[in-house]
Amino acid sequence: MAEEDVPVEVAVGGGEPDEAEVEIPGVLPVLPLKETVVFPDAVAPLAIGEARSIRLIDEVLNRPERMLVLVASRDPELTEPPPDRLHDIGVAAVVQRMVRVPDGTVRILAQGLRRVRIGDYVRAEPFLEAHVEEVPDRAERTTEVEALARNLQGVFTRMIALVPHLPDELGIAVANMEDPTALSYLISSSIRLTLEERQGLLEEVDLAARLRRLTELCTRELELLELGAKIQSDVQTDLEKGQREFFLRQQLKAIREELGEGGDEGRDIEELRERLAEVAPPEEVRVAAERELARLERLPAEGAEHGVVRTYIDWILAVPWNVTTEDDLDLPRARAVLDEDHYDIEKVKDRIIEQLAVARLKPDAQGPILCFVGPPGVGKTSLGQSIARALGRRFARISVGGVRDESEIRGHRRTYVGAMPGTIVRAIRDAGAMNPVLMVDEIDKMGADVRGDPSSAMLEVLDPAQNGTFRDHYLDLPLDLSRVLFLCTANVLETIPGPLLDRMEVIRLSGYTEEEKLHIARRYLLPRQIAAAGLPKGLLRVTDAGLRTVIGEYTREAGVRQLERRLGAIARRVARRVAEGDATRLSAGRAVVRDILGPERIHNEVKRRTSEPGVATGLAVTGAGGEILFVEAMVMPGGGKLTVTGQLGDVMRESAQAAVSYVRARSARLGLDLADDFFSTHDVHLHVPAGAVPKDGPSAGVTMATALVSALSGRNVSADVAMTGEITLTGQVLPIGGVKEKVLAARRAGIRGVILPKLNGESLADLPDGLAEEMRITLADRIEQVLDVALEDGPARR
Repeated sequence: MAEEDVPVEVAVGGGEPDEAEVEIPGVLPVLPLKETVVFPDAVAPLAIGEARSIRLIDEVLNRPERMLVLVASRDPELTEPPPDRLHDIGVAAVVQRMVRVPDGTVRILAQGLRRVRIGDYVRAEPFLEAHVEEVPDRAERTTEVEALARNLQGVFTRMIALVPHLPDELGIAVANMEDPTALSYLISSSIRLTLEERQGLLEEVDLAARLRRLTELCTRELELLELGAKIQSDVQTDLEKGQREFFLRQQLKAIREELGEGGDEGRDIEELRERLAEVAPPEEVRVAAERELARLERLPAEGAEHGVVRTYIDWILAVPWNVTTEDDLDLPRARAVLDEDHYDIEKVKDRIIEQLAVARLKPDAQGPILCFVGPPGVGKTSLGQSIARALGRRFARISVGGVRDESEIRGHRRTYVGAMPGTIVRAIRDAGAMNPVLMVDEIDKMGADVRGDPSSAMLEVLDPAQNGTFRDHYLDLPLDLSRVLFLCTANVLETIPGPLLDRMEVIRLSGYTEEEKLHIARRYLLPRQIAAAGLPKGLLRVTDAGLRTVIGEYTREAGVRQLERRLGAIARRVARRVAEGDATRLSAGRAVVRDILGPERIHNEVKRRTSEPGVATGLAVTGAGGEILFVEAMVMPGGGKLTVTGQLGDVMRESAQAAVSYVRARSARLGLDLADDFFSTHDVHLHVPAGAVPKDGPSAGVTMATALVSALSGRNVSADVAMTGEITLTGQVLPIGGVKEKVLAARRAGIRGVILPKLNGESLADLPDGLAEEMRITLADRIEQVLDVALEDGPARR
């Protein structure tokens, strides 16, 4: 060791002072202590590093009494606390020994003498010095004090047996100590207490109160020590039990092999244990699996319960508890994948890219549950597959359409025969990862009956705040669904329960225009059907005229599902020719398409239906997308009765009442030459054909009023005009929903004129490019404007 590294020890004075003979001076240096309280009669080793405190020690060592005051700081964070940040009660102490350390600090050994109160400070530099006054105990040797002291001795003796670092000699010293004051200070210095608790004991001048408080603190510490000892004992017992079970299991295995029984079963159990170790599920799952494995080991292989337990364990091992795939958050690549799989729907693609951007900037962000709403055949399910491909995640799909049993979602409890997990767990198993893209198809078609309400079970599944601990009834174990990207599909929103809909962000996919269908057929549908038919590349070509013929004459739908079927029929006809030996290249134009598909399937009946007064063409939105809707009005002699037919809901019936009331009240203003008692001597019948189909909604009022005025005036409604909007009793036209779907429906039906509520004008921005210019769109805010556009001039056509 280098010379300069050797600590320098300074011997101070003679032997230990007799405390009873030591007189405390009136003014003493004050040494602040960090997180330390020194008690009277206690010997405390202290490390001193602050320059001010080192000067104080040097000064104290030069004085004959070598005495100072040790006091705790109220703020341990302060290096040199001012007087107002020190406690008022401290301990007068004598410095017994001092050692200088090479790093510049000093170590002292101080012996506490008596408690003192610090008065006014006489100086603050170069160190603190203050007036001090002794604070003696109020100590009377009463029976209570004696009893408290003996009880404290017993509690502390029990503590020593549980604390390894407390020597047995300390217990002997405490047991033989007769002075209660000295006993209290010795124990206060020996046990683990907070700074506030130590200072409180030092400041307590009533000996009985100090002994009582010290007994409470020792009892609390004793309870903690006993609890810790019990925990340690339990852990040791569990380890010994596990070792004992292992040896017994090995012996049982050897006995079975010796008897020629259960060898395969024993190997099967070991294989299950190995699989469990490989799966490495969460602790709660592992404990449950180990418990069931122990049961399985005790059950006879031929018992019915054996198969139930084995199936349950297999399901636990089938769930990919710790398997996840890494997301590919390359936004340009994701956009390229979406563009490759889907034509147009730019707003939907932008929303998906936005979600991927958020996931890239904040990986732990919980994204919303997206619900794609639109008619059949617009690509909702395939959009989910594209999202999974863009993210690099695995894809799983479940269909909840027609599900009426809650157990389909949550699973059956194991008490039932043939119980199995619900569709959520099965989808996670099939995906093989805990973070797949899970498509919940047809969520608007879930039902409810006596077996439960599956939509209520879906509330927890689709709630990011709850699905982190989803419990399947069969597994009865927490399953973390928070990393699953849930996507839902629906045709309509009205049948989705409100609380469930509130958990989802709705993204609408409307139908396609003829031009969009042409591009989709050219880029996606036709190549797919040619490949499905096994045709060589380039053998079949369908011209644009042929595709438009298929679209316009053989399909009328919002999506492209029927269109793909018709193209499949063309490809199969060519495949038949090739199989029969005719491998000539075929270019399918309008004539070839008609020859293969047969007579025209779609007929434009708008002109025929509106050829007589009293028939108006309305627009509606159904689960299949936008549709045209004919409303017929008939006026006949009677008693003023209103009849509404066509299986209409309450909302449409109210619209009919409002339309009739408005026409009756404004007949003169509308140019109807009617007698004053006309409506009391005539019946009105409003009918919406296709009565087998339930109809409801708030957008047929304008159409009903137009049909009624047409019937009363004898003027035909234009066959090239369709309308939508709700009517009030004052003749105002109120806004409606589904503008894009309704305009597309009119376009598919060959109608070029559409009347919309004026308040829906902003919705025209959602129409596909060029559609608004192609259609004659009229925005009306009163029924008179609707009638001016819809009714033809002159007498009715016959």
